[in-house]
This record gives sequence, C-alpha cells and structure tokens, in this order.
Amino acid sequence: MNTGNLLRHSVLLFASFLALVPTLYMIVTALKSDEEYAIDKLGLPNPLVIENFRAVLVDSPFLFWMLNSAVLVTGAVLLSAAVSVLAAYAIATMPFKGRDTLLAVSTSLMAVPPVVMIVPLFVLYTRLDLVSTYHGAIVIYAGLITPFSVYLLTTFFRTVPRELFEAAHIDGAGPFTILMRVVLPLSAPALVTLIVVNALFVWNDLLIAIIFLQEDAKRTLMAGISVFQGRYNNQVPLTMAGMVIASAPMFILYVVFQKQFIRGLMAGAIK
Repeated sequence: MNTGNLLRHSVLLFASFLALVPTLYMIVTALKSDEEYAIDKLGLPNPLVIENFRAVLVDSPFLFWMLNSAVLVTGAVLLSAAVSVLAAYAIATMPFKGRDTLLAVSTSLMAVPPVVMIVPLFVLYTRLDLVSTYHGAIVIYAGLITPFSVYLLTTFFRTVPRELFEAAHIDGAGPFTILMRVVLPLSAPALVTLIVVNALFVWNDLLIAIIFLQEDAKRTLMAGISVFQGRYNNQVPLTMAGMVIASAPMFILYVVFQKQFIRGLMAGAIK
C-alpha cells in the first residue's frame, strides 16, 4: 500500500471512529449500574448490567411509544411511496406540458423547513378536527417526505432503457401495467432507499409529534423519550438504555437493507 492510500485509509478510519464514539459511549453506559457510572464514567462496564433494559421495557411505556411511532412510519412511508411512484413515473416517462416545471417545484419543496408550516397547518388541523389523530399526522409526514421521493424515483426511472417500454407497449401493455410489471421490479434499490431514509425521518421526528399528537395515548417514541429523559435525568445509565432501544429498530432496518440502500443512493448516477 502506497503512502497516499495509507493516508486515505487512516483518515477514513479516524473519521469512522469519531462517528462511532457517541454510539459506543451510549451502549457502554447503558450496561453500567448507577454506582459504577458515578465512579467511572468512561471505563468499560464490569460486570455487565442488563437491568436497565428490563426497567425501560417493563417499567415505562417505551413499547407503547414505539408502537405509535411504527404506525406513523408505516402509514407515512406507504402513502408517500404510492404517491411518489405515480408522480415520478408520469414525470419521467410521459411527455406533457409543464412536467419539468412540476419537477422543479416539487424538488424546491425540499428546501422549505417544516417549522415554517407549523402555524398554518395547526390552524387548518384545528378547524378540521385532525389534531391528535394518526391519519392527520400521517398526511403531514407523507407530505414532508414526498418531494425527495419524487426526485429520487424520477431520476431512477429515467435510467430505465426505453426499449423495455417499447417492447411492453408492443405486447399490449398499458402505462399502469408497464409500471407494475416492468419499472417497479427494476426499482427495488431506489424503493428500499426511500423506505430507509423516510422511515428514519419519521421515526426520529419530534416537532410534528409534539404539536400534532398532544394526547398521551398518541405519544410517539421521540416525544416519549423527552419525557423519559426528564423523569430519569439523574439516572444516566437508564436513560442511555432507553436511547439504545430507541435506536435499535432503525439500525436493524439499515443493516438488513444495506446493500440495496447503497445501490439506491447510486441510482441515476451512472446510466
């Protein structure tokens, strides 16, 4: 290995280590007792204490909060995917007046911070009686993640060879049939990328959850964690155990679909 490659790998390893330090500290602290943490905050746990995880899962509504978040993630991701697939397919394959403008407007919405829409949305939802409802929050989340989804899928659909569309059309397939039987089977990497990225956004969101889901029964994981952290502020290992449990579902989702996720990020980069 020459000097250039060695330096490059050293920098990458150092950057990876820096990125992993907070996660490692969270896991190590979660496996300590309160007494051990008070004595040694940076050392390894000895012995390992798993009581913190049992306390989080049994003595607090963590699983209930996770279920609420899972409902929102599933609904928002599916709704956004359905709308984005149809919109991106039309923009990428169907010539109509103003399609480039439509894509540009949709893409520009990614730059709009959600916080500027809070007041008008809350006023509207209050009048429609949609505050503290799952379907109301799902619509908001779907609207926030759809612009990115449309952009990514449009880019990917444009890389699908035109010959496939022509062959399917000659065989008598209509636009919807071509979408379902030709385009979507080829779009698995892009769709997986959307699922992972959008699920991560909805799962980690706090602003929308606090404002539009005010009932305790509808509290999401991130909103619940803010209450949990305040309640157990002096019990750092217990709080860290809660953070580990909250991070686990998205970590597992990424690990399972890692290859497809990376392929999806590269979709459209090379034709």
